[in-house]
Amino acid sequence: MKVLCGIGGSDDSLRALDRSVERAAVADDDLTVLIVDNPDSERSSDDLVNRAEQAVSDAGIDANIRRIDGDPGSRLVDIAEAEGFDEIVIGGGQTSPMGKITIGTIAEFVLLNAKTSVTLVR
Repeated sequence: MKVLCGIGGSDDSLRALDRSVERAAVADDDLTVLIVDNPDSERSSDDLVNRAEQAVSDAGIDANIRRIDGDPGSRLVDIAEAEGFDEIVIGGGQTSPMGKITIGTIAEFVLLNAKTSVTLVR
């Protein structure tokens, strides 16, 4: 399966990275990791590239790791469609004190606009 994992530095996005890498190692997925700009993250894009490279190396797989500019949600959706990905994996969603899930703006945009299957990792 051709899988696109978008990470922006949140803890949820790093869990999505780990899940995608673990699955790719087992299922032999064709994995691409996109580093997106997330102004709410304290992690730099260099840190995210290093984290992704380390995860891929530790799993013993090959993956394409790219940085992208522009609106993260739009870019993820556009790239997934243009490059024929089977799945988008993103992190997002936290449970509120009332037990309801709250989804960030990037995850919400991808979930509402992607024609590709989307997996949300919490």
